[in-house]
Amino acid sequence: MANYMVFDLVQEITRLDGTTYEELGNVIMNGRAEYAAEKHFIQQVRILKLNIPHSNHVDKVEKYINAHYSDPGFSMTSWEEWKKPPEIEKEMQAILDDNRLG
Repeated sequence: MANYMVFDLVQEITRLDGTTYEELGNVIMNGRAEYAAEKHFIQQVRILKLNIPHSNHVDKVEKYINAHYSDPGFSMTSWEEWKKPPEIEKEMQAILDDNRLG
């Protein structure tokens, strides 16, 4: 599958309104989030944990994101927050708990 996104870190995104959320990512995506912060699409991004284990929870979130979103590259004109249904939010919470971030 072309441009399949593989996740190996957890990052915290600060929206323009000051609220935060956690998201899976990788080094390239973190760089893209830093670029988005420089362009004032988000306030900031910070890595909470690197090299997370690729658990079943990560696999489920990764498959969902890849099925519903595409890699925007650096040609973004806004920040797209990946919305997740409740069952995927539960998987995301399990990832945070597994990595002692929840």
